[in-house]
Amino acid sequence: MEFPSKLIENAVGELAKLPGIGRKTALRLTLHLLKAETEATSSLAEALAKMRFEITYCQTCHNISDTEECGICANKLRDHSMVCVVSDIRDVIAIENTGQYQGVYHVLGGVISPIEGIGPSDLHIDTLLTRIPESEIKEIILAISPTMEGDTTAFFLSRKLREFPDVNISTIARGIPMGGELEYADEITLGRSIVERTRQVKQ
Repeated sequence: MEFPSKLIENAVGELAKLPGIGRKTALRLTLHLLKAETEATSSLAEALAKMRFEITYCQTCHNISDTEECGICANKLRDHSMVCVVSDIRDVIAIENTGQYQGVYHVLGGVISPIEGIGPSDLHIDTLLTRIPESEIKEIILAISPTMEGDTTAFFLSRKLREFPDVNISTIARGIPMGGELEYADEITLGRSIVERTRQVKQ
């Protein structure tokens, strides 16, 4: 693809690095931004820069936050005795959009994947185990996508959580198809999966 300007080519190249954006789409976006008002382009650039350099992560649950404690953890009206464990921040957004869950969260930051070199120590598992005795947690919901890596992670967590006999452990109902990702599930199915979660039997 030939470009009339090196600056256009560079902008297209950067936009094309985004997931789901091909070079043709990147070119359309670039030309749109070129035609847009200068203030609009500047606002976009400023918003992206502020997001990248100023966003932090909640010290309690590892969710995205503008402060040391995210809005969910800081909300006194949420049920802090119930913690929903998810692999990714996108899962928090997906579950929150259902409007069916009023507890708090713990974001692992991924799933165990030996192929990708991701082990338990690379995830926020230790902070979860530390968090339990320091709070009044009564139930932990394992809401991890039912993929091979997700099931491996859930199994590992279940074994680790056995050392807390007073904490009930449940998993979301299998309304989510095997191999599916939570963020792509429709809100009704995901909401029912949370409400109709399955309590695990400790052995």
